Amino acid sequence: MRAALAPGVRLLRALPRDSRYRGLTLVLTFLCYTSYHLSRKPISIVKSQLHPNCSAFGPSPRNVSNSSTWCSWAPFDGDNYKELFGALDNAFLVAYAIGMFISGIFGERLPLRYYLSGGMVLSGLFTSLFGLGYFWDIHVLWYFVVVQVCNGLVQTTGWPAVVACVGNWFGKGKRGLIMGIWNSHTSVGNILGSLIAGVWVSSAWGLSFIVPGIIIATVGIICFFFLVEYPEDVDCSPPLHHMASDEDPGGVTTSEKDPEAVTSNEGPLSLSGQSSVGCSNSPKEPAEEPEAISFLGALRIPGVVEFSLCLLFAKLVSYTFLYWLPLYIVNVAHFGAKEAGDLSTLFDVGGILGGIFAGLVSDYTGGRATTCCVMLVIAAPMLFLYNHVGQNGIGTSIAMLVICGALVNGPYALITTAVSADLGTHESLKGNAKALSTVTAIIDGTGSIGAALGPLLAGLISPTGWNNVFYMLIAADVLACLLLARVVVKEVRGWCGYMARKRGFKEF
Repeated sequence: MRAALAPGVRLLRALPRDSRYRGLTLVLTFLCYTSYHLSRKPISIVKSQLHPNCSAFGPSPRNVSNSSTWCSWAPFDGDNYKELFGALDNAFLVAYAIGMFISGIFGERLPLRYYLSGGMVLSGLFTSLFGLGYFWDIHVLWYFVVVQVCNGLVQTTGWPAVVACVGNWFGKGKRGLIMGIWNSHTSVGNILGSLIAGVWVSSAWGLSFIVPGIIIATVGIICFFFLVEYPEDVDCSPPLHHMASDEDPGGVTTSEKDPEAVTSNEGPLSLSGQSSVGCSNSPKEPAEEPEAISFLGALRIPGVVEFSLCLLFAKLVSYTFLYWLPLYIVNVAHFGAKEAGDLSTLFDVGGILGGIFAGLVSDYTGGRATTCCVMLVIAAPMLFLYNHVGQNGIGTSIAMLVICGALVNGPYALITTAVSADLGTHESLKGNAKALSTVTAIIDGTGSIGAALGPLLAGLISPTGWNNVFYMLIAADVLACLLLARVVVKEVRGWCGYMARKRGFKEF
């Protein structure tokens, strides 16, 4: 007797063909960028093991005079170890920031599948090389700096490619929510990277890098075999990015609106948008391939400069937490390296919730900039409170880490996903989709300058006290909010005009 078809297979067969490909694209790009962040996280976990307090381990077996650093890993065994850690972070992040501006240009001109999978395999190689320094007993700073620089350059292949792939498949209608959920790959990768690195951090820290390196290379090979870059490649119709929807978030149909209001989508944050259309039953006529947009052309798109500068300061805060939070917990709360790494994952749990919340609210209101600004305003006092009361108990610490993670990473997630895709498919481009990678690279590349500055400044400021580090983070948070002021004013004026028209229609 033959068994009935498996429920999962029946579900797949019931789904429209285009939905299956969209789901495949979401899952693959999610796994890809999860592995990117998974391979970046180990350095923050291993720092506390490269320079632990050796006096806690008892006397030196080699009868070394300095009892507090005999177990440290040279060259990080000196009093300047925080500055060296900052330099190590900066080597990666500066290379990443510089490479990101170039990466988007290449991403528009090379097959995304080759570009992404090749970058992931190389990222796995350089991540593993850092860990092999443990087994090869390497104690020279230049080796670790060179590996970090190379890794930073090849990791720039990831973000423009995955955002371009998702933007090619999904329209603007529910983009904030979809990409908010999808962007949890950043926090999931950080969590998995912390947990995987924590397994070997106290025994053989080299494996904390080698295992993530193998994982990202493996996912890159899977991506090479299965990723579909464009809907047209499998005879599906592309999404409609700028068709006016039948009903706006306020519940008023477009037929009731002023016709000019429907066609005048000012900036990337207008209320109109359509998600996508289904697969075509017959292949479409091959269209002329549009030219990729230039760097200066991408900068002229309304909103690119404002959101790029905002992301610079938002990412400064986020990446300072990414690289320094475990060490802060070790120094202030006096946890062990593994416990501090595990506790720091709660910041990323908050980041998942914040990204989804920001995407959902911005979809409903149509106000991407306003959503970011409100979260940034609330984040500033929360950072102050975490530094002063966050270590008063495990319960308080958990709650504050989740809240701070949501408020810090929510705007960062929204800008790097939905906003980047909105701007990369802006109506001023007249349907040219060859701008997604370049726009994404400009926004994330500018943000990566802040990501490089944050850990560097933390390394320089932390010797004067952790309070000063948090004051720096709060100042950056406020600046990020102020840089969006012009776009927020435009959104508020748009809402006021819409409400006035709505009242006018009701009176009529």
